[in-house]
Amino acid sequence: ASFTLLCFRSPLVTPLIFALLLQAPFSQPSTITKPNFVLLLADDLGIGDVGCFGNDTIRTPNIDGLAKEGVKLTQHIAAAPLCTPSRAAFLTGRYPLRSGMDAINDYRVIFWNAGSGGLPPNETTFAKILQQQGYSTGLIGKWHQGVNCESRNDHCHHPLKHGFDYFYGMPFTLISDCQPTETPEMDRAFRRKLWLSTQMIGLITFTAVLGRLTGLISVHWRTLACLAGFSLLFFISWFSSYGFVRYWNCIMMRNHGITEQPMVTDRTTSLILRESISFIERNKHKPFLLFLSFLHSHTPLLTTEKFLGRSRHGLYGDNVEEMDWMVGQVLNAVDKEGLKETTLVYFASDHGGWLERQEGERQLGGWNGIYKGGKAMGGWEGGIRVPGIFRWPGVLPAGTVIDEPTSLMDIYPTVVHLAGGEVPQDRVMDGRDLLPLLRGAVEHSEHEFLFHYCGMHLHAVRWHQKDTGAVWKAHYMTPIFSPPGAGACYDRGFCQCFGEGVTRHEPPLLFELSQDPSEAKPLSADTEPLFDMVIRKIGRAIEEHRRTLTPVPEQLSVSNVVWKPWLQPCCGTFPFCWCDKEDDN
Repeated sequence: ASFTLLCFRSPLVTPLIFALLLQAPFSQPSTITKPNFVLLLADDLGIGDVGCFGNDTIRTPNIDGLAKEGVKLTQHIAAAPLCTPSRAAFLTGRYPLRSGMDAINDYRVIFWNAGSGGLPPNETTFAKILQQQGYSTGLIGKWHQGVNCESRNDHCHHPLKHGFDYFYGMPFTLISDCQPTETPEMDRAFRRKLWLSTQMIGLITFTAVLGRLTGLISVHWRTLACLAGFSLLFFISWFSSYGFVRYWNCIMMRNHGITEQPMVTDRTTSLILRESISFIERNKHKPFLLFLSFLHSHTPLLTTEKFLGRSRHGLYGDNVEEMDWMVGQVLNAVDKEGLKETTLVYFASDHGGWLERQEGERQLGGWNGIYKGGKAMGGWEGGIRVPGIFRWPGVLPAGTVIDEPTSLMDIYPTVVHLAGGEVPQDRVMDGRDLLPLLRGAVEHSEHEFLFHYCGMHLHAVRWHQKDTGAVWKAHYMTPIFSPPGAGACYDRGFCQCFGEGVTRHEPPLLFELSQDPSEAKPLSADTEPLFDMVIRKIGRAIEEHRRTLTPVPEQLSVSNVVWKPWLQPCCGTFPFCWCDKEDDN
């Protein structure tokens, strides 16, 4: 009987054994249709600020737990070193210059809620595709991709026009101007020049009037009236915007409606956390995408009282530890609803930490570990290498570390494919589906070359030589640090992308990142036998890349970033914009 049973089973057992042997390293994601997505994006967080990426003094147990239960990417690269262009690339899966969301001038981010530039309506975000696939899509926190185009309520750049069913948060970005007790941050140097010019014009006007009254100079009263009128108009022309930054930029919205103008910063953290958990609870019975775009750890480092003084790194460390706690609360909400096994969680930062952000002896910006440079520097690793973590229990192998080049732009095709959608075929896409790499089905990233821009200016290119494992990086321009040798642009507050603020390299500076991740020892033709071959290979890649670029309207041109009163979101009758609907509730 047993022999008969064995003979009966063998035709079934043999192919079953082969199937098991050939199966990919982890369970097939196709068994889970339309997983939920929780995308957690920190603001200005340095790769060296997180425990699982080497920090042993700032406590980040919840983020570290994600890495322990999932996959950690150690060469995860932002497409830009500043908020607006990096987030545009994240949302579209494309280099920001393809959508016009990078600049040739010094205005490299959205500067006003009342500017007319922003993420173009013809760009297709991953949220829009997931919305079409039946997902509930929500954005909680920071947007910084524009609001209006031609009128105060057209909302052409608003999250709800870009695939999100629900939005709660800041249409702009957190800045020190939002905190009345902090020193103003926005356009600080330019604002000082405007004040100085106003004082000079006022002094000239006062001196002329005094001279006319004392008879020392002969000038017509009509001329003096015109001069006084010009002084007043000049003052009004800039103070009407810069004098009310807190009211114009520091606002909170729910969908299209303004809930706080200006925002009440003491409760912002609790409201963002409450909205995030509420979104999960409301949508637990259907597939959802939650994009939690943290205001942490951008200045003015809004931190609740219970976290103040807890870290060993002052206010910045307190703020990072509070963000980690928020991550834990969101993950707890996922677990509480029984969604852990069906939810892909992703954590990253939009770019590197801001080295120059200091007030006196207080360091208010992040730390980028062993990597050179920081925020606003398009080429150096410290500005673009960020923490990257994925967790999906049962699908992604826990405790995995991957050192392959990956990009924030890769989130787009990864999420879209898992949701059952298709990436747009009518445009160049720069992101690559990460799932095969994350699951261990392939050894190498699909990225052979990554192009590192500072504004519209190509500063560096990375070449992953897959047959040898080498990661070459050629710098064509690097920022000039000030003071010299300081490692950042402390005299200016930001490093420049072009002009007198950069050094051009011919031949380019070349580093082999797998051997020299700190970019401390540039190679030359004398020290590296492959130098000429590598430079030629990268040069050909640049030529091919540039052939894929097409002219598009510049969203960050001066005319698009300036404050336009007719575009200003206002919860009252402009210019009397004030409300606190959260307090009313």
